[in-house]
Order: sequence, then C-alpha cells, then structure tokens
Amino acid sequence: MKNVTITLDEETAAWARVHAAERAMSVSRLVGGMLAAHMRETRDYDSAMRRFFANAAVPFKSGGARYPSRAELHDRDRIR
Repeated sequence: MKNVTITLDEETAAWARVHAAERAMSVSRLVGGMLAAHMRETRDYDSAMRRFFANAAVPFKSGGARYPSRAELHDRDRIR
C-alpha cells in the first residue's frame, strides 16, 4: 500500500467522513475504493472503444439497398 495525502474542501471532507462511517470504513479506504473503481471503469471503457474501432466499418448500403426516406423513417404518411 502507498500512502498519499489529498486536500479536500470542508464540504467534500464532511461528505467523505459520513459515507465512510455509514460503510464502517476509513475515509482513506473509501477514497481508495472509489479511485480503484474509477480506474477499472476507465480501463474497461478504453478496452471497449479499442475493440469497437478495431472492427472494419460496414457500409449501410449493401446489396443495392437504398436509404429509407425521411417519411419512411418517421412514418409521416400515416400521421397526415
């Protein structure tokens, strides 16, 4: 474990103390857990983005199909 000093404004520090107490943990452990969760989410998001952009783009028009008209997309003829 690595010790790190952080500076919080009074409102944030009070919120952290209350949340930590509700979970029966220290503020240090609460902040560490929040940072670890954020790190995992960021890593997962970055990994998903890389996988998405690694795939080749598939053209919408395939096999001679045409783009639908605006009226077809929004079913305008039925509304009128």
